[in-house]
Amino acid sequence: MRAGNARSCRAIVPLAFFPRPLSDTIPESHQPPRLVVARNQRHLRKAEAPGSPAGSRHGASPPRIVGGTLRGRRLIADLNPDRTRPMKDRVREALFNLLAGDVPGKHAIDLFAGTGALGFEALSRGAKGATLIELHFPTAQRIRDSAVQLDVADRTEVITANTFSWNRPSADDATPWLVFCSPPYAYYLEKADEMLRLIGGLMNDAPSGSVVVVECDDRFQIDRLPSFDAWQVREYPPAVLAIFRKVDSDE
Repeated sequence: MRAGNARSCRAIVPLAFFPRPLSDTIPESHQPPRLVVARNQRHLRKAEAPGSPAGSRHGASPPRIVGGTLRGRRLIADLNPDRTRPMKDRVREALFNLLAGDVPGKHAIDLFAGTGALGFEALSRGAKGATLIELHFPTAQRIRDSAVQLDVADRTEVITANTFSWNRPSADDATPWLVFCSPPYAYYLEKADEMLRLIGGLMNDAPSGSVVVVECDDRFQIDRLPSFDAWQVREYPPAVLAIFRKVDSDE
C-alpha cells in the first residue's frame, strides 16, 4: 500500500465503543465514597471559579455563605427541585440579620438540611456546632463534602434520617439550640399535624435561651404555631419567617 493512502485506511471506531464514566452508569448511592467526593469537589471548584456558570446540573448556582468567617464560599449541591429547596440568599441574609446576637455559642440544628446552607451559615457566624438532618443519602453526602471543603467537619454532624422519627438530643448540657425548620412548603399542608407536633416538641425540649426558626409560605396559617403570640413574624414573599425565643420562666 502506498503511504499516501494510509490515512484513508485508518479504522473508524464508533463512539459507542468507549465506555461511559463510572459515575454515569452506577447510582451515586452505590459508588465508592472516594469517587463521589472527588466528583463533588470538581463541581465545587467549577462553581467557585471566576466567571464560572452555574455549579449545579439543574441550572442554578449552589448557595453561598452570605456572612461571617465563611462569607462568599459556595456549597457542594445538586439543586434538584424534587430534593432540595434552599432558602433564597436574600431571605437567609435577612433572617440572620434578625437573629444577630442569637447565633454565637449556640448549637445549630437544621431539621430539613437540603444543601446545609442554614447550618453552615450559623457556623460561619459563630455557632458552637451544627447538627444537620437529611433523609436523602446522596444529598447528605454532599453536606458532608461541603463541611470538609469549608473546614468545619469537626463541628458538623450530618445525620441521615427521617426528621419526624429522629431522636433529638438531650438538653442536659444546657447549650442553647438554634433550630431551623425549613422543609418543603407542602409539608405544612400535607403533614400539618406532624409539623406542629415537631415544632411544639422542640419548643418544649430546648434549653433556655434557645431559638426556633420556622420558614413556610403564605398557604400555611402561621397563627397555628404553638404559643403564636410569642413568635416574631416577617414576610419575604413567598417566604414567611417566624422566630421563637425561649426564655427562663423567671424572666
